[in-house]
Amino acid sequence: MQSDFLLIAAPTKAGEAFMKQTKLVGLPFVALTNNKMERVKLESQGVKQIIQVDTMDPGASIIPDYPIGHIVLFEESLPLSCRYIQICRSGTSKSMYVITQSVNPRLIYKGLGADYVIYSKNGDVKFLLSSLKANKI
Repeated sequence: MQSDFLLIAAPTKAGEAFMKQTKLVGLPFVALTNNKMERVKLESQGVKQIIQVDTMDPGASIIPDYPIGHIVLFEESLPLSCRYIQICRSGTSKSMYVITQSVNPRLIYKGLGADYVIYSKNGDVKFLLSSLKANKI
């Protein structure tokens, strides 16, 4: 039986590092992006499964070819993170994590459907991988 894929939006350096660590520990994941330049960058980094969404379309939703489990979103901007939460929330019943370097948007993200908002000055959240792997996504 195929396990769920971790969905990762990693537009930051910390997000890229997390994606590399995810690959190293062997968790299946899908990258999420909203533009072609980032998609090309992800492909050049060896990411095979990528979902590109139109964040300008209010009715946009994810219809992936992969079963989505947990979601990890690295905050690049408040508006982009809010759109990703709105687009992704209906795609899974499992936990959604938002990684932010600002303490201010915590309630906004929670109100939109994020289960966990993790404040990290440097964005290093490798500790999540052990619990995600233990839960078998």
